[in-house]
Amino acid sequence: MNKSELIDQIAKTADISKAAAGRALDATIGAVKTALKKGQGVTLVGFGSFYVGKRAARTGRNPRTGAAIKIKAAKTPKFRAGKALKDAVN
Repeated sequence: MNKSELIDQIAKTADISKAAAGRALDATIGAVKTALKKGQGVTLVGFGSFYVGKRAARTGRNPRTGAAIKIKAAKTPKFRAGKALKDAVN
């Protein structure tokens, strides 16, 4: 399912226009991004949690030359599925 199909499904289920569903989805995604940027987590009970994970600095290899390179530490967004979502999938 892509974004436009998701918007169609939201509009149909919530009985709202596709434009309103698109704005709602964009606002939700924006709110999650903003919270993660601030280092906060977002928990949707029954669905799951979005949080910021930390990846340590490490040494890697350039696949072309085989030379060692330093890869700096980074923050990465992560998602942990909730029990209700796991149960729905299984």
